[in-house]
Amino acid sequence: MFRPEKMAKVSVTGSRAVMPTVIETVHELGLVHLSDYDGSWAGFENGDPIEGANEASEHLVTVRALESTLEVDPDEVDPQATLPDDWVDRLEALRVRVNDLDDRRSERRERLRRVEDRIDRLEPFAELGIDLELLSGYESIDLVVGEGDVREIEAELDAADEIDAYETFVGGDVVAIAAAPASSGRPRAADTEGLIADALVSVEFSSYEVPEVDSTPSAYLEELEAEREELASDVTEIDEELAEIAAETGPFLRRVETELTTDVERAEAPLRFATTERAFVAEGWIPAERYDAFEAGLRDTVGDRVEIEQLEIADYSDHGHEEHETGEPDAKDRSEAGDREPQSPESAAEDDAEPVKATDGGTTGSAAAGSAGAVTMDEDPPVVLDNFSPARPFEMLVKMVGQPKYSELDPTFLVFLTYPIAFGFMIGDIGYGLLYMAMGYGVWRAFDSDAGKALGTIGIWAGASTMIFGYLYGEAFGTHLYNFSEAFTQLPLEGSLAKGLLITEWARFWIVVAIIFGLVHLNLGLIMGFFNELGHGLKAAVYEKLSWILAMNGLFVWIFSRHLGGQKPDLLFGEGSPLYAMEAFSLGFTGFSETVGIIGLVAMFGGLVMVGIGEGIAGIAEAPAYMFGHVLSYLRLTAVLLAKAGMAFAVNLLVWGAYEDHGSTVFNYPTYDVSGYEQTFPGLMHMGDGATAVIAVLGGVLVFVLGHVLVLMLGITAAGIQMLRLEYVEFFQKFYEGGGEEYEPFGRDGAPAAD
Repeated sequence: MFRPEKMAKVSVTGSRAVMPTVIETVHELGLVHLSDYDGSWAGFENGDPIEGANEASEHLVTVRALESTLEVDPDEVDPQATLPDDWVDRLEALRVRVNDLDDRRSERRERLRRVEDRIDRLEPFAELGIDLELLSGYESIDLVVGEGDVREIEAELDAADEIDAYETFVGGDVVAIAAAPASSGRPRAADTEGLIADALVSVEFSSYEVPEVDSTPSAYLEELEAEREELASDVTEIDEELAEIAAETGPFLRRVETELTTDVERAEAPLRFATTERAFVAEGWIPAERYDAFEAGLRDTVGDRVEIEQLEIADYSDHGHEEHETGEPDAKDRSEAGDREPQSPESAAEDDAEPVKATDGGTTGSAAAGSAGAVTMDEDPPVVLDNFSPARPFEMLVKMVGQPKYSELDPTFLVFLTYPIAFGFMIGDIGYGLLYMAMGYGVWRAFDSDAGKALGTIGIWAGASTMIFGYLYGEAFGTHLYNFSEAFTQLPLEGSLAKGLLITEWARFWIVVAIIFGLVHLNLGLIMGFFNELGHGLKAAVYEKLSWILAMNGLFVWIFSRHLGGQKPDLLFGEGSPLYAMEAFSLGFTGFSETVGIIGLVAMFGGLVMVGIGEGIAGIAEAPAYMFGHVLSYLRLTAVLLAKAGMAFAVNLLVWGAYEDHGSTVFNYPTYDVSGYEQTFPGLMHMGDGATAVIAVLGGVLVFVLGHVLVLMLGITAAGIQMLRLEYVEFFQKFYEGGGEEYEPFGRDGAPAAD
């Protein structure tokens, strides 16, 4: 549950003559996560693709280009059952046809774009209603057309000393301005250029370039609009034809893609092998429990023509791998092997050679008697998370940070426990819970992807938790059910839990509960971090994780102790503490004793000393946030609880209204007789008579629906994101690194190993 599946390193060695058969069989088994040969062995090179790889790759590129052009969605189109014999000819004919249509569509779209640009430039002039030939070609005056406030424009022109006279022509939002310069004698073109633009520097004015058109703007605009409609119609027809082709040939393309992807993957597999002229060595990782099935499947196909060996079973440690008993040389043998060259796969399969070891480029290779070799392509094992079914959807939340390393604990199960519980605690409403479950189920049904299914399932779990807490709170859509109808007075905890809006002692209680939840959550993270650090040695685990466990818990043990109790707030313990005074639980907690409090202080200072030794000044500087601030971050749980309860309360107050009953605010539900009580607000459902009452009731229904929908959606962003933040920032920070490699077996698109 907290550890991934045990992974075993396997090696397959044989003659290159059987390599294609081995590749095909391993691909069909879909169990081996292949290792990439790094070229570090003397005499070995990466293999060459099998014949036909280039042709298959070219066809695959063609298929995927066609799918992109035709917008064939792999998630929505299933491949046809079989691949026809003439698929190459069909693919080529389809390529020619689709490319021709796509070229025509691109040409039409480009023409359409240019026409729309012309229309955009011409529309202001058509609105102005002046022939275009009258708007250009002048030397003695400056003439511009644009958009701007006419009054501001004329005010600036009146104030401009450089302008002798001007005239404006307005059509809609467009204005044409003609201005003559204030110069003696006959004006020159140089005197008029930029005249108006200089005068309107301080005015917001957008000028247009005058198009060169022989006909009137309105007539030319009609021609352009007709051309636009024709081009748009052509594009639509081509799109429809391509859509028909996609519907007709989509299953064919999916089948071809599936077959070619397999062919290319198989053909390019030798690129990952270590090969000589006569032999090959392939290594990879496999779930340890599947090794027997893998060996049996390969033996059924190739018999004794290859050597199959389980080289090791990886240990959950950063310091290497746990050796499997396969005849590996011990430390003395390895030392004596020294600088000898590695035995070739050919001779290893034929001779009873002594174990050898060679070091080349920092990578170790060895060969055992009668076997292909040993751990040669050294890398961390890929990760197959091992969670029970209900928790698996929450792996998505973990992988959003990063795939866990093989050597570190997987937090998925703890996220599965804490995330829905915290979400339900914050929202706590039967009505909202039902809707969250329905939304989650809708997402689960709507999406076929693993991420979509996981997101929907998480929504269902969060909704179920919200319903459970809503049942305990006795609320549905912010309504206290036991106050609404006597039918709900039999709830087992009726009146025992409240959110704290009307009874403030509950709000104080939830503050303490949030702190305790935070302490438990953070301690779980630090304990997981301690076990992760054990891979680096006990000393590292003690200084880097146990130190913080002592410091944080020591601090809060002291805080909740009676040591210096007179200087601590009543919120913590004693008769003023909700842990003591809450009649619903009768916990009677009066604080830890002074002795325990002093022990807590000693533990805190001892932990800080260890932090200083392990992390130095940086760790000490981080201590206030790490041991106190992170715990207080969990107060956001109570904040969201009160905020969402308050929003639901406000919606119901507008709808039902309220009255005062012995100093308490009670909703004006239809089941109550409010005569004799002071009514603070009648509510929309009780407002007015006759037509006014009907309108008010309709308004009340609208406010109820829209208001609670708003609270529902804000609940997702508030409760969902806030708890996710606590998981990622506070909890994961205590132990999680991530960065592991996901198990992607050759031939099975990264699917986990079959049972």
